[in-house]
Amino acid sequence: MSTARKILSNTIWQVFGRFTMALLAVITVKIVTNYLSVEGYGEYALVYEFLAFFSIAADMGLFTIAVREMSKDEDQIPKILGNVLTLRTILIAVMMLAGMITVFLIPRYEDTRIPLGVAIATLSVFFTILNGTVTSVLQTKLKMHISSLAQISSKVIQVAYMLYVVLVAFPKAGGADPIQGFYHLLIAGVIGNLVMLFITQHFVSKIAPIRYQFDKQLCKNVFLKALPYGIALILNTIYFRIDSILISLIRGQAEVGIYAVAMRVLEAFAIIPLYFMNSVLPVLTKSLKEKTDQYKKIITYSFDFLTALGMPLLVGAYVLAYPIVFIVSSPEFLTRTDEGFYGSDIALKILMFALVFQFLNTLFAFILLAVNKQSRILYINAACVLFNLIGNIIVIPYFGFRGAAVTSVLSEFLILILTAVVAHRYLKYSINLLTTFKIVISALLMGVAVHYLQPVSYALLENAGVLLLVPVGAIIYGILLILTKAVDKKMLRLLLKK
Repeated sequence: MSTARKILSNTIWQVFGRFTMALLAVITVKIVTNYLSVEGYGEYALVYEFLAFFSIAADMGLFTIAVREMSKDEDQIPKILGNVLTLRTILIAVMMLAGMITVFLIPRYEDTRIPLGVAIATLSVFFTILNGTVTSVLQTKLKMHISSLAQISSKVIQVAYMLYVVLVAFPKAGGADPIQGFYHLLIAGVIGNLVMLFITQHFVSKIAPIRYQFDKQLCKNVFLKALPYGIALILNTIYFRIDSILISLIRGQAEVGIYAVAMRVLEAFAIIPLYFMNSVLPVLTKSLKEKTDQYKKIITYSFDFLTALGMPLLVGAYVLAYPIVFIVSSPEFLTRTDEGFYGSDIALKILMFALVFQFLNTLFAFILLAVNKQSRILYINAACVLFNLIGNIIVIPYFGFRGAAVTSVLSEFLILILTAVVAHRYLKYSINLLTTFKIVISALLMGVAVHYLQPVSYALLENAGVLLLVPVGAIIYGILLILTKAVDKKMLRLLLKK
């Protein structure tokens, strides 16, 4: 199988896994938002938003660095895996303990379910990061179908336990949020992630031995290489997550719940560019090592691929925001114009612009990573964190989650511009603007078609008609890409060549 097909196969499996996970995530959000009140869901979401700051510090970018180092010399996979496993386990233990202590010290969260919820969810994060460490072997070997199957299995188990909680163990009565049920919804995530870890370890152990190792020099080298990128990821998490924390402190948990529904939709897709670029990274690294011009084609097609994925998501979600939120949550979270209430559909429309920019800036960040200039990502993200933090503090008191959403869009756009410029300084690449234009036109025409088809689908299935419009829109978009030749024969030959 050619390198291009390996990348494509690896990415398709991850996209398939992510698509299935997105469907299961929709079910999860639907269960929780119908079981808990808006404020209750705000507390539930805030547990994970709070832990995100500590979990990304435990991650420290070691996954991506591990993949890069393993790709350079696959004979070193067991040694690199063992040492990265040691580093990550220490980091997880320290950061999760720090998270639990910190949340109990915040006065605003007293008399809420957030502190105990954080304590429970730390186990979920622990298992997730360990699983990610072991998964680096699968990424290097381009066998991410195993990881996708493990993730899907874990999510199915989580959803099954959630259904048991809400329907059998702690059914909702009288409109109040069941306290024990709230905590068991978090326990469902712990159980699911533990199963995922077991499955992943089982298959990876057949490729390479999984043993803790400690080579002082190797650990030091890997950690120092990961540190700039890890700090950049921490900063990235701050500017993308701090808005929820600030909303909770300034406006309260109910508004966090409204904002969180839109964020969950984004998270279902935000991982796709990371999956794709982690598949591209080993090949891009080898191309640069061999000093060939193949990297130029890799970068051009990567940009086209990410644009072709991001644009229909933006246009489709903008047109169908209201029924999408209806499907994934409950009517409490929808905009009610007669009451002057802005719902999760408004947040989704705004945040989808941030998603597209995030798709593209992932490419340029990975270019800097491939040329060992990850420290530049640190400086860029530091500037954007400052911009985001100041912006949120200014706008949240007046505009709430809407101001936070706009600030996120501007932050992602700023990162895109800066990473693209800096990456070009170290690695000369070119972008086919004509192809980009064709992709944008195809997505907009698809959006127009979906807009006019929406009344027809609503007459048949009401808001559930979105389930029909999504595949119809995808077909229309695919046809338009072919008609506009946004996907040309040369690209198809590269991807399909045996």
